[in-house]
Amino acid sequence: MPGRWKQITFSVASVLCIGSVVLLVVALSTERWVTGRILCKTGAEIVNASDPELEQFIGDIYYGLFRGGKTKRCGLGNRRSKIYIFPKLVQTLNSGLHIMVILFLLVAIGFALVSLSFCIYNARKVPYQSIKGHKGLYLWNFIAGLFGALGVLCFLAAMRHHSLTERVANYRENLFHLLVLDDSLDWSFWLGVASVVTHIAVCGVVAMSRIKLPKPQSKKPEEPTISALDLLY
Repeated sequence: MPGRWKQITFSVASVLCIGSVVLLVVALSTERWVTGRILCKTGAEIVNASDPELEQFIGDIYYGLFRGGKTKRCGLGNRRSKIYIFPKLVQTLNSGLHIMVILFLLVAIGFALVSLSFCIYNARKVPYQSIKGHKGLYLWNFIAGLFGALGVLCFLAAMRHHSLTERVANYRENLFHLLVLDDSLDWSFWLGVASVVTHIAVCGVVAMSRIKLPKPQSKKPEEPTISALDLLY
């Protein structure tokens, strides 16, 4: 059985691995990777809208890896619609890059679960093979963090360099052209970043488990000393 300190540190590492999996699952399933504002350029040009009137033609958009939504204002009131990335919209995007983001995050979840299993194993037993001990935990967390980082970086590249928001906003817009005024990364994206940071924290906790704490020493009761004078009495 491992010592108390190792049980505590590996238990904390297990909780962090569970947190990483939860963060990635929530990030994959939510729709707030990007939020932004869109201008109905066609509607504004038809009425020759000036700056104060442009507010009537500004809507919003949000989307994630699988779905999202938008509200466009083209002079006919607010018109809300849902956005579904699969199966057709992804074909108009950089589909390879978008699928790579999803695959990288799924691989990160897989290695986070592997790391979790080894953390639980080390909290209960002392491994005989180094790959099952500290070295293995460093490896699994490095791979999980690497794939998580690749996933968020690929999404960032798609957003910044492949006009992702503009393509999503103008999908199936035959009459109106929507101009993206601004877009920004939202909390779903930052959950993916937090997952990468979590694996760095796991490596730190695993390193702390190798610290040897001083064992409390119990004082031995002093033995009575008998002198020659005591023997005379």
